[in-house]
Amino acid sequence: MLIRPLRSTASAVALLALILAVVPACTTALGKPAPRVTTGAPSTEPQITPMTDISAGCAGSSSEVEEASAPPGYVYAEWIGCGGIGFARSADSGRHFGAALTVPGSRGFSWDPAITVAADGTVYAAFMHSTGQGASMSNYPVIAVSYDHGATFSQVHQDLPPKPGNWGDRDFIAAGRGGQLFLTWDYGPSARAVKTLCARGGSCAYTAGDLNVVLQESGDGGATWGPLVHLEPGFPLGGGYSAPLIAGPDGRVDVLYDAHPTDPGSDAVHPGYEYFTSSADGTHWPAAPRPLWPGQGSLSLPAWWIDGDVSADAAGNLYATWDTQTAAGDIGWLTYSRDGGRTWSAPLRVTPDRDQAPHIVESAGGAPGIAYIAWQTSGTGPGYTTYLRPFSIQRGWLGPAVTVSGAYGHVQTWPGDTFGIARLPDGRISMTWGSALGASRTSAIYASVVTIPVLPADVRVRDRGELTDQGQGKEDQPERDLVEMAQFASAGGEGEHDRGRDGQDEGQYVHAGSRRSVQRSGR
Repeated sequence: MLIRPLRSTASAVALLALILAVVPACTTALGKPAPRVTTGAPSTEPQITPMTDISAGCAGSSSEVEEASAPPGYVYAEWIGCGGIGFARSADSGRHFGAALTVPGSRGFSWDPAITVAADGTVYAAFMHSTGQGASMSNYPVIAVSYDHGATFSQVHQDLPPKPGNWGDRDFIAAGRGGQLFLTWDYGPSARAVKTLCARGGSCAYTAGDLNVVLQESGDGGATWGPLVHLEPGFPLGGGYSAPLIAGPDGRVDVLYDAHPTDPGSDAVHPGYEYFTSSADGTHWPAAPRPLWPGQGSLSLPAWWIDGDVSADAAGNLYATWDTQTAAGDIGWLTYSRDGGRTWSAPLRVTPDRDQAPHIVESAGGAPGIAYIAWQTSGTGPGYTTYLRPFSIQRGWLGPAVTVSGAYGHVQTWPGDTFGIARLPDGRISMTWGSALGASRTSAIYASVVTIPVLPADVRVRDRGELTDQGQGKEDQPERDLVEMAQFASAGGEGEHDRGRDGQDEGQYVHAGSRRSVQRSGR
């Protein structure tokens, strides 16, 4: 699903050549998506800044961007490109970005960026890196540290695996209290056991292997890391990968991850589900996390993108998004929890189209009870398009989906397994994404900032020109969600921890990003 390092040296060289190919990015529009969905008086219409190529100046392809923000107006973007891992920052809330640079320590074969910002403003730019060949090859996370708001990265720390020859993939990072960091990544003792399935115009997924989600903690800003903690049972055949996480101000850590049943004999994996797990201190974890709404469909093996995201609003309400692949099509979903993940609302359909196209669904928490749901897909037109839609726990959808990207991206050019989304301190939403536009077949990273006005309480979603055929039914009835939450708990959806976070001050929750948004405070 999310692989960058490939099992064979030939495959790795081929991918590296693709990443480093010297082809200038072109920003000429291939064609514009349907008009951006805005209705009503000008004062209530979403405002979107023109899309800007923030990877300009980097030779070759740029894709798979992650994003973070921090007060007073910093925006950080990290992606695959620039001869390794690219990085750019804005000091004026996304209005302008400085020149792109290559993150120190990333030259060579690096992939899967992840980024977070600590409470003191320290920026941690993580990524996966590969060294060696054959039995001596190692795949592991690297963390670059900036103490001057992303102007420079003065320290680079390698988080080496227990021994060489391992498989490693998709990292996520979250800043906790003080110099505390939490890092999840995909780990297997044997790279040779991992078999991949690669898609034209996409990346690679897994068909077999010793796939496992692990978590590590650092108490010194990433200089050293604790032992690998296995988040799902069955190591070394846990079947888990891709584990976005959140670190809360109370020390709690929440994780959403994919897991696929794995045959003990052949190491073959089968369609799986999203799992949620939580720890009060980031150290002690439940022995057997439960799947999150498996009745909505499974996660197929060919799905190459990052399937699943978790975020939190200012009150600590959790939002999980993912997409399933069924005979009815690839469908994006949203569920929320008001009690720290013990129970979850009935899944709400996010994506309106009915097709088999990828739907990369992510979210960023906002004010208490508010989240911003975004997705990138090629299913709504002749190319990739990125959308954003505000959601309220009390009122449902707060408006129609907004088309953020100003042009379609070529379907046969990989935009990355993720895009970036972050809530800025002033309440606006910064978004970044990869796309190949015009005559170019080389992806670049684009950025826009979206302002979504608060609608009056008496204005219903359908009065705002909502996209039709959402398949959601009674979306404006929160009591329906409470019933479903109770049913979920009685069916075994209840976790080990019961914590209500409603009422916390805005600006106290930290999100870990890598595909998603990562912010130092208040989303």
